Amino acid sequence: MHDIRAIRDTPDAFDRALARRGLAPQSASILAVDANRREWIKGSEDLKAIINRLSKDIGIRMAEGNTAQAEKIKQSVTDYKSNMQALQKKADEADTELKTMLMELPNLPHDDVPDGADEADNVEIRRWGTVPEFDFAPKEHFELEGVKPGMDFATAAKLSGSRFVLLQGAVARLHRALAQFMLDLHTTEHGLTETMTPVLVRDEAMLGTGQLPKFAEDSYQTTNGWWLIPTSEVTLTNIVAGEIVAEADLPMRRTAHTQCFRSEAGSAGKDTAGMLRQHQFEKVEMVSITHPGRSREELDRMTRCAETVLERLGLAYRTVVLCTGDMGFGARRTHDIEVWLPGQNTYREISSCSVCGDFQARRMNARFRPEGGGKPEFVHTLNGSGLAVGRCLIAVLENGQQADGSVHLPQALHPYLGGKTRIGADGTLA
Repeated sequence: MHDIRAIRDTPDAFDRALARRGLAPQSASILAVDANRREWIKGSEDLKAIINRLSKDIGIRMAEGNTAQAEKIKQSVTDYKSNMQALQKKADEADTELKTMLMELPNLPHDDVPDGADEADNVEIRRWGTVPEFDFAPKEHFELEGVKPGMDFATAAKLSGSRFVLLQGAVARLHRALAQFMLDLHTTEHGLTETMTPVLVRDEAMLGTGQLPKFAEDSYQTTNGWWLIPTSEVTLTNIVAGEIVAEADLPMRRTAHTQCFRSEAGSAGKDTAGMLRQHQFEKVEMVSITHPGRSREELDRMTRCAETVLERLGLAYRTVVLCTGDMGFGARRTHDIEVWLPGQNTYREISSCSVCGDFQARRMNARFRPEGGGKPEFVHTLNGSGLAVGRCLIAVLENGQQADGSVHLPQALHPYLGGKTRIGADGTLA
């Protein structure tokens, strides 16, 4: 959510930042609602002061025995109260309207974010690894002979419909090994605290991280009002909702491995083959709660944590900065990491790391108390995939594929697989 005081102070700068997002100026309409709200609040407070003064006069008149004058003043108080309540109602309605306006506008991009309309304007900042060469035509993950026994889309469709998969045997164990490897790396080397969170949350949690009210159709809601999380960014970030933490406790860095649920409402017909885009998937998420002065450097740190996972697995990737037209709703700057998928002969997103500034913190009312004293300030929040487990599974399978349909597995995973090094063409670990 945006700071109304900043919009009052620098409306032109606010509109210029929104224009970089492709949006029309908004400050005039926002400030008009804000001005009315403030006027009605002041009018209500002025009437309250009058009512308080007249209420004292009633007591004085009654003590003097002047009941007629006291009754006359009482009628005035009743009239003033009616007017005050009418102004309070107008102010409350304007306050709701203002909050809705501020909540439905995207975050403002950092100055160092490249301008652009869509993903074609994203800027690559580095590459790592060597794209593998094959002496045969590489296949997509679901086409590999060694993978087919462990990746069952037909049974999943019988159970749940399209965009679900049933993993079993060697593929299921590999999927589990990847998640454990990521968690171990982040907790033992990257200093993140492992956290197990709920996957069902209240409206307030989804509001806090920006999924509501604007993107309700992208998530699933239960009949009793809970939401299934689209990512544990929601739960990990909301841990500090409504809290005032000590500055000495920052940064707070957490990681969680959870099921994630997305309706994929805006991607009908896209990536329908295989398990690249599913309604239910698993992700190892990273979240940082930081001091405002250090959030930008924290983004670079978080990005390196995600990149390190791919490097340990020997998977070639590239990292790009998203342009203003391709950034997510709550981000101020985003680094996407794209892993090489031989079956598609292209790089595909496997992690997205974003700094949100105080955008989410304002929605959650998450603050810290400065060490030197003074008024609490809003924290800055960051989130990033570390990594999407299913997409990492796809990358491992496709990059390790052999001509006979077997798969050579990264050395970093061997300890998690009981020393096994490959999936045979028959679908078993060997």
